[in-house]
Amino acid sequence: MLARRHRLTAGEDFRSVLRGRGDGRRRQRTGTDLLVVHVSLPPRPGATATASDARCPRVGLVVSKAVGNAVVRNRTARRLRHLMADRMGDLPPAGDVVVRALPPAAAASSDELAAALDHALGRALTRAS
Repeated sequence: MLARRHRLTAGEDFRSVLRGRGDGRRRQRTGTDLLVVHVSLPPRPGATATASDARCPRVGLVVSKAVGNAVVRNRTARRLRHLMADRMGDLPPAGDVVVRALPPAAAASSDELAAALDHALGRALTRAS
């Protein structure tokens, strides 16, 4: 389970990661056939730092109705939340991540979902660094 301090909850925070707001943060998006990962990292060292750069990494999940009914969406979100909780140590400080599940994620096994998440998250973090 993700601790409260590691969760993105406000709509403005989601929009900031997904679309950006001209704050100098480095953003990257990568995807697989099961999910899309959006990463927002603080500016490179030497750039002006803000007060929010001293916080811990946060994760948000987007599981739309296209994935399935409420039972399927909640199960998919629960599986993704568990996988992201295991990967919190891999995220840089003050980094924000939004994971958007695509419809095939509902039928994927846990191993397939984990492999897709590792692949997309690794690529996004590498590209944003």
